[in-house]
Amino acid sequence: MNTDIAPRLGWWQQTWRLAAAAAIGLVLWGTTGVAVSNGPAGGPGPWFFIGDPLVALGCLTALVWRRRFPLPVALGVTVVATVSVMSTGAVLLALASVATRRRPVEIGIVVVGHVAASQFGAELYAVDSPPGAFWYQLATPFLTGGIAVAVGMAVGARRVEVRSLRERAESAEREQSARAAQARALERNRIAREMHDVLAHRISLVAMQAGVLDHRKDLKAEEKRVLVRGIAEGSHLALEELRDVLGVLRADPGLPEPPQPSLDGVPELVADVRASGLDVSLSSAVTGVPPDVVGRTCYRVVQEGLTNAAKHAPDARIRVGLEGAAGGGLQVSIRNSPTVARAPKPPSSGFGLLGLGERVGLAGGELCHHRTPDGGYLLTARLPWPNPTHEKRA
Repeated sequence: MNTDIAPRLGWWQQTWRLAAAAAIGLVLWGTTGVAVSNGPAGGPGPWFFIGDPLVALGCLTALVWRRRFPLPVALGVTVVATVSVMSTGAVLLALASVATRRRPVEIGIVVVGHVAASQFGAELYAVDSPPGAFWYQLATPFLTGGIAVAVGMAVGARRVEVRSLRERAESAEREQSARAAQARALERNRIAREMHDVLAHRISLVAMQAGVLDHRKDLKAEEKRVLVRGIAEGSHLALEELRDVLGVLRADPGLPEPPQPSLDGVPELVADVRASGLDVSLSSAVTGVPPDVVGRTCYRVVQEGLTNAAKHAPDARIRVGLEGAAGGGLQVSIRNSPTVARAPKPPSSGFGLLGLGERVGLAGGELCHHRTPDGGYLLTARLPWPNPTHEKRA
């Protein structure tokens, strides 16, 4: 964007400015006419009534392009004004327009041209001049030119300030839009990760049930029907959850966030895993309701532990333990006994525990997982659970 070219004026803004210049020129033209009538010539000639107004009209017409070509228009109008008193208003408007650019060299050139043109114009009509009129004729154009320059520079300063404020507002709006878009993207990714954990857990259960159905030849018909039904239901739920994940990634930012499971969803999670055929038990000694972040993290720890147990030890006994209270933290443990029969392992990304460790770390806790001496596996997490009563007292 070229900042030297002023913004285009509307028809009303253009009209009243040209009208003001015409009014100034008309007043000077009338005053000069009265002075000429009282002068030695006995009255104005044909040029005063025909040529002078026509030249002024041409100058006013040229002022329409003063914002696009400020210096050429100003110089042209100033030179032509030597033969037209009525053009003085157009000269002052052109000078003010040049002054809005706040360039001393340009302003000086036009001011000198205005003063020189006024001296030549004073000789155009025969008027009685009192003693000392030369200094009056010299000071008047300086004074009128100075006023025009002051007005123009004030308008230019205001224009620069408005442009700066507009650019700042646009920049702030762009930054705000970028931050909002980034926040929406981060929130979508977070929700997608939450739902990905659910989807991975569901697919792991389906794979475990399919593996049991394939390797166990001694199953009864009813047990096979239960496993087949579990595979069908799990597959259906996995497709729905996959659709939800894709929906979150494509969703309108205005849509509400789907509810995320917390600590109170752990019993239902354990029940679903037990219904799929795993030997799972839950013991809970949690007093109170932990904060949302702690509750969600606890749920994900249990979910990831059960998912890994279903993948690597589908025939093992799994024990889930929860313990904690406000001020003492929340301890989570998932222990599985050694496995005997090893089913083929489903495809795995290898980042489940790594991502879980990051999640627990963000919540301010610690994650630990290792094999037990008897060949089983133990996954534990310690999550902070501050006491709100102590925080209020502090």
